[in-house]
Amino acid sequence: MNEDNKHDAKQYKNKVILDVACGPKLFWFNKKHPRVLYNDLRTKEKGYNSYRPNREIKPDTNFDFRNLPFSDKSFKLVVFDPPHMFSNGETFRMVKDYGYLNKDTWKEDLKRGFDECWRVLEDYGVLIFKWNEASVKKKEVLQVIRKEPCSAIPF
Repeated sequence: MNEDNKHDAKQYKNKVILDVACGPKLFWFNKKHPRVLYNDLRTKEKGYNSYRPNREIKPDTNFDFRNLPFSDKSFKLVVFDPPHMFSNGETFRMVKDYGYLNKDTWKEDLKRGFDECWRVLEDYGVLIFKWNEASVKKKEVLQVIRKEPCSAIPF
C-alpha cells in the first residue's frame, strides 16, 4: 500500500466497523448504521437491477478491498463478503448485486483481500467472512488464505 494513501478511521466519524465489499448492504438490517463504514468499489443508482428496482449500491467509500487505504489496526470489526461467483459479464442478477470473481485472478484477489482485512483489524478484533460455494468451495478458499477460522483467538 502507498503510505501517502493511508486514511485514519477517525476521519470517518469514529466508525469502528468496516464492511469492505458492502454491495447493496444486504448483510445489514440497518443500512445506515452510524458506526459502520460501508465500502465497495462500485456505486450504482436505483434501477440498476430490474429485479429489485429500489436496490442501490451507495457505499461511503469506493476503495478496492485488495488495497485498503486505512492505517493498520483501524477497526474493531471487519466484514468481508466478497464476490463469490464466476461470470462472463454483469447480466446475471446475482452478479449485478455482488460483482463476480475473475477466473484467472480469484485466488490472488481473495488472498490480498484477506490480508488487507487482517491488517486493518485491531488486535483481538473480529473478522466476519461470508461465503457462498456457488463457484468455489470453502475448502479451496481456506487453502488460498492459509488461515483457519478462529485461528486468531488467543484462548
